Amino acid sequence: MPPSPAVVRAGPRQWIGLAVLALPTALLGLDVTVLYLALPELSLDLRPSSTQALWIMDVYGFMIAGLLITMGTLGDRTGRRRLLMIGLVAFGAASVAAAFATSAEMLIAARAALGVAGATLMPSTLALIGNMFTDVRQRGLAIGVWATMFALGMALGPLAGGLLLERFWWGSVFLLGIPVVVVVLVAAPLLLPEYRDPAAGRLDPTSVALSLLAILPLVYAVKHGAAAGVDARTVAAATAGTLFAVLFVRRQGRLDDPLLDLRLFRVPAFGAALLVLLVALVGVGGAMYLVTQHLQFVEGFSPLTAGLWMAPPALAMFVAAIGAPLLARRIRPGVVVAATLAASAVGHLLFAAVDGPGNTGLVVSAFALVYLGLGAVAALGTELVVGSAPAHRAGSAAAMSETVQELGIAVGVAVLGSVANAVYRASLTAAGLPTAAGLDGAAGLPTAAGLDGAAAASLAGAVAADLPPAVLDAARHAQATGLGVVGAATGVAVAALALLALLTLRRVAPVGRPEPSRCS
Repeated sequence: MPPSPAVVRAGPRQWIGLAVLALPTALLGLDVTVLYLALPELSLDLRPSSTQALWIMDVYGFMIAGLLITMGTLGDRTGRRRLLMIGLVAFGAASVAAAFATSAEMLIAARAALGVAGATLMPSTLALIGNMFTDVRQRGLAIGVWATMFALGMALGPLAGGLLLERFWWGSVFLLGIPVVVVVLVAAPLLLPEYRDPAAGRLDPTSVALSLLAILPLVYAVKHGAAAGVDARTVAAATAGTLFAVLFVRRQGRLDDPLLDLRLFRVPAFGAALLVLLVALVGVGGAMYLVTQHLQFVEGFSPLTAGLWMAPPALAMFVAAIGAPLLARRIRPGVVVAATLAASAVGHLLFAAVDGPGNTGLVVSAFALVYLGLGAVAALGTELVVGSAPAHRAGSAAAMSETVQELGIAVGVAVLGSVANAVYRASLTAAGLPTAAGLDGAAGLPTAAGLDGAAAASLAGAVAADLPPAVLDAARHAQATGLGVVGAATGVAVAALALLALLTLRRVAPVGRPEPSRCS
């Protein structure tokens, strides 16, 4: 194993380099959520089906999740700064393609390309931080800043989207990244170090193929199962994904230079932190999607107004992401994570009290508590994962951290969004408006039997269908009911997660005190 780098406190050059790394990190977070407020305009222009609309939203996260492990290991082998710069060029090109997409299929393809490019950026930025900050306390703060910028990008996506949509077409939201790409391409060679593992072997193509064949079918099974139920297609995809996952793990155990170093899981905090990140981000992904839908379609706000209402939750997240690493210097990280997750659980549970329009203050306050938990978990969870790995495996550890976070957000949108839509349809039926559940059209029309097509599938479709006021009011209350049901279920799950975090991370020492032994 290559020797660990000497512990040297970072100076101004490293902190300025961190600012450079923060730009693509924020951009990646922005691209996760910037489409939430653009979806209504996009739907009117491209007329996607409800299934296509979900793919437009979450194919970006799914592609990132499928390729992060590969790209993290590739950065360790070929150079983390080099991979970062290649990824930035690809990200810029895909952003332009998405901005000028002329069909739903073209936009889905462009979003998938953005996900591939994004998979090169995330582990590269995080692993470079591990190279630049070898002092434990400085590294914890630097990772806190990194996590803050990613989460802040997610939080500011709706606001940035709202500002652009007031003046420009929906595709303008994708062009936000072009200035960032240019700035980082100029600054990276001047301020960022290059790092590659000198002892790394060749990238194993079989492992790359097995990782994709494991992750993508499992993702599809979750997505299809959430929308259509457990049918033959769901079972086949889940079975195939599980089989390839077993083959992938077995192969990694036999290789001298594996794509994923399974020895990382020997550190208890590593696996526990990954689990906390995954479950917490599922709840956050679902809440973000449903809250932005609520502010626009239930409360009737413009994209800009809805984005402004997202500012208080963004501030709560920012405070938690910066404050949690500092607090963890005095208090055990497990206690900090558990406490903030408990606050997040309260936020989710408060959604259950939302019963229709006129609840903006309650929705925003609840979401602020959810985001408080996100800030702390993203910062401390990422530090626990990356800090458990030796320097030459930082890219692989960073990739695992980002894989579970991206996968959590995408699964949250797909599964919790589908659950909310199912509650929406059931609520309309209970209100005396029978729906043709499962139909998938570009536009919904009121019929004598009730609602049909997209109007029956979601509130977005009902708004686009220009329904009578009484029918539209019933649809808004049905959407609020869906938010409440999802919030109650997620709140219970996150409360259980808080207890699990307290138990599994209780032995992790405060940051800067003697750490558990690292894997080799």
